[in-house]
Amino acid sequence: MSLTNRILIAMVAGIVTGSVINLIMHSAGIGDGIKQIIDGYLVGGLFDVIGRIFVASLKLLVVPLVLVSLICGSSSLGDSARMGPIAVKTLGFYLATTAIAITLALVFAALISPGSGVEMAGAAAFEPRPAPPLGDVLVDIFPSNPVRAMADGKMLQIIVFALLFGYAISHAGEPGRRMASFFRDMDAIIMKMVEILMTLAPYGVFALLSKLFSNLGISAILDLATYVFTVIGVLLLHALGVYTLLLKSMTGLSPRILLKKMRPIWAFAFSTASSGATLPITLRTVEKRLGVHNSVAGFTVPLGATINMDGTAIMQGVATVFIAQVYGVDLSMGDFITVILTATLASIGTAAVPGVGLITLALVLEQAGLPVEGIALIIGVDRLLDMVRTAVNVTGDATISVIVGKSENQFEQGVYDDPKADQEADDAAVPARA
Repeated sequence: MSLTNRILIAMVAGIVTGSVINLIMHSAGIGDGIKQIIDGYLVGGLFDVIGRIFVASLKLLVVPLVLVSLICGSSSLGDSARMGPIAVKTLGFYLATTAIAITLALVFAALISPGSGVEMAGAAAFEPRPAPPLGDVLVDIFPSNPVRAMADGKMLQIIVFALLFGYAISHAGEPGRRMASFFRDMDAIIMKMVEILMTLAPYGVFALLSKLFSNLGISAILDLATYVFTVIGVLLLHALGVYTLLLKSMTGLSPRILLKKMRPIWAFAFSTASSGATLPITLRTVEKRLGVHNSVAGFTVPLGATINMDGTAIMQGVATVFIAQVYGVDLSMGDFITVILTATLASIGTAAVPGVGLITLALVLEQAGLPVEGIALIIGVDRLLDMVRTAVNVTGDATISVIVGKSENQFEQGVYDDPKADQEADDAAVPARA
């Protein structure tokens, strides 16, 4: 059995296991002692430890992978002066798809009215963190200490330093060629580390989903069913409609091939709810299975993991209309335009801030004149929706990478069309049988 299929089975098993545990924990016929054992030793013990180790092992590779991959890519493009056009195309596509995402969310939320009939009682408390000023964010993109940026995991600063370092390598003559060879070897080694750590994926995915669904419960979803399914519906429309239409119209490639090869990335994104933690798998898939050269993928994928928030923008659009309806506030066309512009620009403006989804939602609500306290209404289901929207975000990263790579002739269509491209990685990750 391939690693991809093992991960998918682990996802299903984790959801089922977590749901069963949740039912047991809320069952009146089960003693408190058994519930404490399950909660303390299984959910809060075994599942929690395995899940955290899995996420930590993925995050372990993010900074070295981004740094080395970008240096390799920018050093190979330095002499051709194509980094500028690639950056402009990538940023333009990410902003355009985010604007489309927030527009779709507002339109469908206005038609479906997910906030009609929802009571405000029982909402959890929410204290929004202030978003930093735009000027500070722009200044913070440029590192004063690249070593500290790597230690703190400030991805935009790492990207800027790696691009500058790679460009300098391409113009440093013989020393630059030796250094470029060193980083190409490092890139191969890090990719092998990704392959090794992928063997842990089924166990980590199972533990993460088991813990989540054991705590979430079906009641939280049922209370906000219209909101939840509106967000999920627009997310699916954007991923399976907008991205596939964009890919087909811009490249002529088959979207079905891309979606089929995205399955392992979706599994990682759904279980970790983090584009950053999924980045090593996304980059490997884009390069090895979708055929995008490292010179492009090494830039577009890390940048996308940092600023591409189409899934988050969809949540913000639906949540804005939802909260407005709950509080009985009518949004004008001007308010809708304000929400679109704010959410689109915030996808870059608050990229380096942890918890960006709720921070930018608070910013959007303030711009629309809505109470920020309304975010408390959706906290209960936000983790589940975060998992789905992360899967949408990484789909956008891969799609834009293929489009930019094809337009720059940094793309191997033979690899893209090959259903068994990089199949040896799946085979190598499967333990050998005696």
